[in-house]
Amino acid sequence: MAEFDFYKQAQSYYKLAPLIVLGSGASMAYGLPGMAELAVYIKDNVDPALIPSADTGSWSEFCGLLDTGTDLEAALHQVNLSEEATELIIQAVWDLINSRDEEIYRQSIGKNSMFPLGTMLSHMFKTSLSGLDVVTTNYDCLAEYACDQEDLYHYSGFSHGYTRRLAEPNHISCPRKVNIWKVHGSLDWFYSPQDETMSITKSSLRPDDFRPQIVTPGVQKYRKTHLEPYRSIIGNADTAISKASSYLCIGFGFNDEHIQPKLLKKCQKDGACIIVITYALTAQAKALLLEGGISNYLAIERAGNDNQSRIYSSLIQDPIIVDEDRWSLEGFLRLIM
Repeated sequence: MAEFDFYKQAQSYYKLAPLIVLGSGASMAYGLPGMAELAVYIKDNVDPALIPSADTGSWSEFCGLLDTGTDLEAALHQVNLSEEATELIIQAVWDLINSRDEEIYRQSIGKNSMFPLGTMLSHMFKTSLSGLDVVTTNYDCLAEYACDQEDLYHYSGFSHGYTRRLAEPNHISCPRKVNIWKVHGSLDWFYSPQDETMSITKSSLRPDDFRPQIVTPGVQKYRKTHLEPYRSIIGNADTAISKASSYLCIGFGFNDEHIQPKLLKKCQKDGACIIVITYALTAQAKALLLEGGISNYLAIERAGNDNQSRIYSSLIQDPIIVDEDRWSLEGFLRLIM
């Protein structure tokens, strides 16, 4: 047994019905690409002949940064590409992630335990809760698939059906609802030729003139997130974060300005509880948790192998290592359920 009861700490935070934050690590566990793979795919699949002539120099600079090891997000911040060039990047990002996402969906059909997130959401609804909130920076639809696995209704800003349009949260009333706030957009969101935002369930069947609506890192990100539907989605996510007293972050690196400011403020000023589980804590996450004035935290990362975990806690001075998988969501569920 460990020097302190991290089981009890995890369970006490979980009993507060935490708002769930999904980062890229939550999706990479299913084989979805991270920034490094996306960078290679963009370089290899965006046709330079389609880059506007005014962007030729910027595109060469962008590719050069990637060649020298600059990560994709940093490169997109350093180079100011036009909207036309950015659209080519968005399409490449969408193509790769969507192909992986569809394969995961195919594999999940008929399987009742592929998504531990769904198992956890269903378990949380065994109380008197009528609503849960998931905030994510991911474009994929794994959170939606997890809800479907458990027959849970989910709302992500749109009406119900195969072809969905923007709708208010009270569009449909039901006993239990999972709100999924996708602050950077989703694979199934598109601009129509009339500039209407629509959500199409079978995104691979979208008309050719419907453009993916996802926000990639870079200068364009700050402009797009001030427009609809991002403005409303981010506003709803902010409200959910402000109301929560506990958070469960899965594979989140604490590098997103749309999520972490309000979350950290709640933890620092109001003493809200936070659990972080991930393959490897980022330097940013460690700094914020261990040195950021947060009084109630539990962070778990993979240690020497998949069956070993390193645990950081506000209840102890130094981290401990346990010979158990508690860093994955599946392993964490065995800790709290």
